Amino acid sequence: MNYYGKYPDKLGKFGEFGGMFAPEILMPALTELTEAFNKYGVDENFSKEFYQILKDYSGRPTPLYYAGRLSENIGCKVYLKREDLNHGGAHKINNVIGQALLAKKMGKTKLVAETGAGQHGFATAIAGAYFGMPTKVFMGQIDIKRQAYNVNRMKLLGAEVIPVKSGSRTLKDAVNEGLRYWISNVHNTHYLMGSVVGPHPYPLMVREFQRVIGRETKRQILELEKRLPTAIISCIGGGSNAIGISYDFIEDKEVHLIGVEAAGEGRNTDKHSIALGKGRKGVLHGAMQFLLQNEFGNIMETYSVSAGLDYPGVGPEHCFLKTIDRLKVSDATDKEALNAFKKLSLLEGIIPALESSHALAYLIRNKDKFRKEDIVIINLSGSGSKDLDIIKKYVKDTIK
Repeated sequence: MNYYGKYPDKLGKFGEFGGMFAPEILMPALTELTEAFNKYGVDENFSKEFYQILKDYSGRPTPLYYAGRLSENIGCKVYLKREDLNHGGAHKINNVIGQALLAKKMGKTKLVAETGAGQHGFATAIAGAYFGMPTKVFMGQIDIKRQAYNVNRMKLLGAEVIPVKSGSRTLKDAVNEGLRYWISNVHNTHYLMGSVVGPHPYPLMVREFQRVIGRETKRQILELEKRLPTAIISCIGGGSNAIGISYDFIEDKEVHLIGVEAAGEGRNTDKHSIALGKGRKGVLHGAMQFLLQNEFGNIMETYSVSAGLDYPGVGPEHCFLKTIDRLKVSDATDKEALNAFKKLSLLEGIIPALESSHALAYLIRNKDKFRKEDIVIINLSGSGSKDLDIIKKYVKDTIK
C-alpha cells in the first residue's frame, strides 16, 4: 500500500475529504500557517527543539505497558500505550507544544483554543505558561460543569476560560466561538486546534505532532515482542490520539486499525456521537467529513458520557481511511465504557479516561475474536482523574 507522502494533497484533501472550506477573511491566516508549517515542519532545528521539550518537560517516551492481569482476563496479549503519563495527563500535550512552538516562530504572542473534556484546554494552558503566551480557552457551558476539575487547573495556570452558551453548549460550539475570536485577532493570536479536524493545514499539522505516539509504539513493540501487533485500538472523537498511534502502521497491512466512537445511550437512540458509523458527508469547521446531520443538513446534537468524544464530526483522514477499508470503525456505549473503566482500574491499578475506556470496551466486547497469541495495543490516551465527578454519578447504577 503506497500511502505515505500522498495524503493530504497540496489542497489539504484526503481523497474527497478535508480541504480548506473557510471564510475569505480567514484565508490569509490559514495561508500564513500553511507556509510556516511547510517551512518548520522539515526544519531539523525545529524538530530537535520540539522533541527535546517533549522529553525534558512532558516526559516522553511514554511506556508501552504489558497489562498482565488484563491480558489473562481478555485471553490475548494486551499492551497499553501510556499517554496518560504525559505531563498534563493525556496525549494532548504533544500537539500543543508543537503548535505553540510554531506560533512563537511565526511571531504570534497569544493563544486561543477550544476544549470539550478540558484536557486540550489544560494542555494549551500549560503551553501558554511554558512559552509565556496569554491564553483564552472557549468551553461549552455543559462541559464546564461536568469537567470542573480541568477548568480549575486551566485557571490556576493563568488561562481565561470563556463559557459558550450557544447551541448544544458542548465541543462543537466551543470550536465555533474559538474560530470567531481568531478571525478578529489573527494579527497576534494563534488558534491552537485540539484535534485532526478543521481546515487545512490543521489535520496534517496535528497528525504530524501526534505521530510521536506511533513512532514510539512501533519501536517499543518490536523490541518487546520482535513482531508487529495484531491490532491497534483507539477511541475516536476528532481523532488525534487515533491517528497519532495508527499513522505509522497504515502500510503494515497485517496490523488491524480499529477506531471506537461513542455510542452514548445506545446505537439505536438519538443520544450518541457515531459520526463515522452513522454520519453523512458534509462540511463542518472548514473540512469535508462524515457528519451527524438531519434530513435538512442541519448538524445534530450529540451525546456521550465522555466530553472529549461529544462531537458531531470526525477528522477527514479517518473518513478517508474508512472509505479505503484501512480503518475498521466500531463504537461503545456509555455503559460499556464505564464497565471497562472499572475493569482496568481494578485489574491493573490504572484509572483511564472515559475516552480511552471506549477503546478498551471494544476489546472486552470482542475478546472472543482474538487468539491467545494475538497482540493488541490500546492507546490509553488519557488519565481518568478528570472524570471522577462524572464517575461518581454513574457508579452505583451502571457499573457492575
